[in-house]
Amino acid sequence: MPEKQNVEWKSKWKDEYLEWICGFANAQGGKIYIGCDDNGNVTGLKNTHKLLEDIPNKIRNAMNIVVDVNLLGDKG
Repeated sequence: MPEKQNVEWKSKWKDEYLEWICGFANAQGGKIYIGCDDNGNVTGLKNTHKLLEDIPNKIRNAMNIVVDVNLLGDKG
């Protein structure tokens, strides 16, 4: 699946992605896949459990919205 208007691939989390999330929230929604290269290939992440807690808290604190943050696994 290529990147498009409502899908973004990011290799790691950066707080500047809060701007993307704000844009998605003000439009028709969207998804950011963290731990993938620009072609959607899985590169993996470290500290996923910390990110699962930190990202929703940062979004809630910055924008006062609640979002779904999920951990997807890649077999092999």
